[in-house]
Amino acid sequence: MQTQSIICVACPKGCRLQIQRDGEEVLVSNQGCKRGVEYAIGEMKDPRRMVATTVQIEGARHPLLPVYSAAPFPKARIFELLAKLRSLKVQAPVKEGQIILENALDTGISILASRDMEQ
Repeated sequence: MQTQSIICVACPKGCRLQIQRDGEEVLVSNQGCKRGVEYAIGEMKDPRRMVATTVQIEGARHPLLPVYSAAPFPKARIFELLAKLRSLKVQAPVKEGQIILENALDTGISILASRDMEQ
């Protein structure tokens, strides 16, 4: 049985969760709310993070365009995503919320522009 302690970020309380994992079974204790259990199970089975970075943009006032993931991205594949985004070049103009990369790495998650970028 594997035991781990993490701080929950699902709500402002910041509970210190105790997680016991035995194969596929996950037991959570010290949670202050229901979201803590869901957060802990997600962290143990499929950890995900929001991704925010920049991509190159041509024909714009600034050389880099800030972008972010539309949903939390699988943690194990973040560096692969960043390598893909590093090689990407976007053409101005771009509108905030515009899809820059659809279905990134076949995850179903899009990468969106964080701001407008005019020529």
